[in-house]
Order: sequence, then C-alpha cells, then structure tokens
Amino acid sequence: MNAKVRSNVYLDKTLKIQAMQLFKEYGLSLSDGINFLLKKALEKQVLTLDIKKEIILPNDPDYQILENAKKHYKQHPENYVNMNDINWD
Repeated sequence: MNAKVRSNVYLDKTLKIQAMQLFKEYGLSLSDGINFLLKKALEKQVLTLDIKKEIILPNDPDYQILENAKKHYKQHPENYVNMNDINWD
C-alpha cells in the first residue's frame, strides 16, 4: 500500500461540487477520484484524458481502486455529499 500525504489545493467551488458528484457515481471520494485521474495522467503522459463510464471487471487493474472506494464509502459516508443537501444560494 502506498503512503498517503495530505495536500492542500485550491479548487473552484462549483467544479469541486460537480467533481464530487461525478466521483460519487463511481463510488469514489474526491480524494480517490483525484488520485485516479493523476494516476491515469501519469500513465498516459498527457494532460487530457479520454475517460468514459464503462464496466470495470475484477481482472481490470483499477478494480481494486473502486473496491477500496466502496469500502471507504461504507465506513465513512459522512465524507460524501448529497447534491440535494447543498445550499445553492
């Protein structure tokens, strides 16, 4: 298992909310989603990623990432945001 480090980044508020919702659809936290995207960018050595919703089978290398994210969600649902709970004013 890789060591984790805390990083502070400044994100556009709307972008963060939209990303959290998208990652949640995949069972990922914002942190898991960002780590996934960084990993893919480094693997492909490009800043543009062609990522589409697709079925991930157990023999896929990213399957374990998704399984870990699902486990984390079950243990820490408070880290996830329901878009219906956001005050948009």
